[in-house]
Amino acid sequence: MRASAIGEEPSILVAEEIAATKVSSAVTGGETRSESVRLALDDVPGDAAAILVHDAARPLLSDDVIERVLAPLGEGWDGAVPVLPLSDTVKRVDGEQVVETLPRGELVAAQTPQAFVADALRQALAGEVSGATDCASLVEARGGRIKVVEGDPRLLKVTDGADLALVESWLGEK
Repeated sequence: MRASAIGEEPSILVAEEIAATKVSSAVTGGETRSESVRLALDDVPGDAAAILVHDAARPLLSDDVIERVLAPLGEGWDGAVPVLPLSDTVKRVDGEQVVETLPRGELVAAQTPQAFVADALRQALAGEVSGATDCASLVEARGGRIKVVEGDPRLLKVTDGADLALVESWLGEK
């Protein structure tokens, strides 16, 4: 899924310019993440068996992660999500007051790409999607089984200048 600007499909033009041969199409994003995925699904062939949803803000995607999220789909799971264990203690707060300390051993940070059996994702996106922060939560809400697989610390979501600098430093190491 890629957001497009006014005019012809700029994502495709950029992909051609940088020789990104794996890009076959681009769609204009929606108002929300879930709406963008719905629009992207319209461009996925109806006979697709699996669908991966990935954030463009996570630029360092390895083939290993892709293989890890696809494997559970052949084992009867409806989806798979790469995760990393949390090293920080997580607290639930109400305003300025701590109301609960969550058990860190039961918590993980979810990443993308998230892989799904195509029908499970299509059904999940047919329902209510407001407030969803990832596709796995939508599949879970409809009773889908999601397996966690090992994530990758280099699959950092670039959200600010410090994140970008870190990713750039990793690229310089290669």
